[in-house]
Amino acid sequence: MRAIVNLGATVWRQYDELRHTAAVIGTALFVCLQPGSWRRTVRKTFVRQVLAVGIEPLGFICGTAIFVGISVVVQLGFWTGKAGQSQLLGPLLVAVVARELGPILTNIVVIVRSSSAMATKLGGLKASGEIHTMEAQGIDPFLNLVMPRVLGMAVATLCLTIVFIVVALASGYLFGAWLGTGSRDMWSFTNTVLRALHPQDMVSIVAKSILPALFASASCCIEGLGVGGSYAEIPHATQRALTRSIAGLFVISAVVSMLTYL
Repeated sequence: MRAIVNLGATVWRQYDELRHTAAVIGTALFVCLQPGSWRRTVRKTFVRQVLAVGIEPLGFICGTAIFVGISVVVQLGFWTGKAGQSQLLGPLLVAVVARELGPILTNIVVIVRSSSAMATKLGGLKASGEIHTMEAQGIDPFLNLVMPRVLGMAVATLCLTIVFIVVALASGYLFGAWLGTGSRDMWSFTNTVLRALHPQDMVSIVAKSILPALFASASCCIEGLGVGGSYAEIPHATQRALTRSIAGLFVISAVVSMLTYL
């Protein structure tokens, strides 16, 4: 009975955390549609978040995409040619690189690199008492700290995912053409990929890029602002945020795949 009680308590706690995170995401999306919410300070925070998440890791994202292109795209082109199934190259590239590897690897990089910084920053503000100071001055912490970070991370992650997919496919084509294991006709290769890209694939790419980023940023904001008056709580809050973000990434990706293609 004790094990059942503990299991129930764990499930109920996870449900409460999921509901809290969904409430933060929903509130951020609702508030962002109100023109009066986008004051100068909010716009600056949003732009800084997009630059921090979407520009600074761009080199690492491109490097990772190049290795993925060399290791995955080239092999798919080689083996489909060997098996006499070259017509399957486009669907395989879309399924493996665009739908799965691109959003997942990009979100992992963003979560590891930016989510921890977000949770640490907000935790430091809470521990130092700056959040209470903002509230005392009539400044809304959600509007000025949470909303621009949640939306900025989602926008930046989507852009990075698109860059990842393009670079991976381009590097795979160039390396395969150089080795002589793939098509040397760039337009034929591009045509093959575009013909295999269907509307549901684009919906899946967008959903797998934006939804995990929204979940991760909201989780980091919740954990960061949930820190008490001690700086010693910040590492534990950051660890919880990262763990929840990574778990949410794979759960959301699996659910999106099932809803889109099953």
